[in-house]
Amino acid sequence: MVDITEVLEPIASWFRGMGIPYPIVHWGHPAMMGTVIFVIGSFVGWAGWQGRLAKGKDEDAVVKNLSNHRKIAPWMFLFLALGYTGGVLSLVIQEQNVFASPHFWTGSVVLILLLVNGIISLTKFGGNQAMLRTLHAYLGSAALSLMVIHAFLGLKLGMSFSGQL
Repeated sequence: MVDITEVLEPIASWFRGMGIPYPIVHWGHPAMMGTVIFVIGSFVGWAGWQGRLAKGKDEDAVVKNLSNHRKIAPWMFLFLALGYTGGVLSLVIQEQNVFASPHFWTGSVVLILLLVNGIISLTKFGGNQAMLRTLHAYLGSAALSLMVIHAFLGLKLGMSFSGQL
């Protein structure tokens, strides 16, 4: 099995040598990812549900909301995947055990849920199957809910260790 810390240590060492102020190393990931989760994630979820709930009522609202959801959700996934990578690297920079935290595991599950959800949408919901559209909506909502738990676990993790590089 590959030890992720060994793989990332040369990169982490390079960043440690840059003299980046500790508060940025320690709190940079949470600040950026909190924005992605609470601002972009909330908007993506809201737009998706507004488009879903407006069906049969206001077709202009349906088109607008689903279009916004479709445009922004892939960017949210990309930012989360990059942030996930940055968070893991941040832990290695701070010489913390990557796999010891529930924060790592909830982040992994969030990305898997969103990846599955993206695949569902890329199949055009299996030819516009109502069951897959419903699964997509609830799976996305579960991922967003887990993101909130993930954020609180991250805050707890950040408060549990401190120090200087």
